[in-house]
Amino acid sequence: MSIKKQLRDALTEALRSGETQRKTTLRMALASIKNAEVEAREELEEDLVLNLIQKEVKARQETIEAAKKAQRPDLIEKAEQEIKILNEFLPQQLSSEELRILVQEAVQESGASSMAEIGKVMGALMPKIRGRADGKQANQIVRELLGAE
Repeated sequence: MSIKKQLRDALTEALRSGETQRKTTLRMALASIKNAEVEAREELEEDLVLNLIQKEVKARQETIEAAKKAQRPDLIEKAEQEIKILNEFLPQQLSSEELRILVQEAVQESGASSMAEIGKVMGALMPKIRGRADGKQANQIVRELLGAE
């Protein structure tokens, strides 16, 4: 079942059960997907839908950081609930150890040996971790490994 269908089904269920927060979050995610499809003038593939959901999660994480600085616990709680709802539709995230193993494999595959070749490693790595790990975290691990060699 496609992620869009899962989102629509979950929205229907939220409408029936009267879960306001869930309903609002799912509508926002579906609207984001619809806007991207209108802009692209075609239906998005699954990996692009996953990327949009991840962007929404990342936006909520940024909201949490800003709300902490502003001392707004109400906004923090709301954003955390939205992240929890959106994470239901994302694949299982890789652990730090699993990510490190994939990074090491990508370094070996690409034959990179210096920081100048970080692009080759990231190019080989990103298709393997897309939707399952944060690219920023992967980049840090790549930098550690290439800097250590």
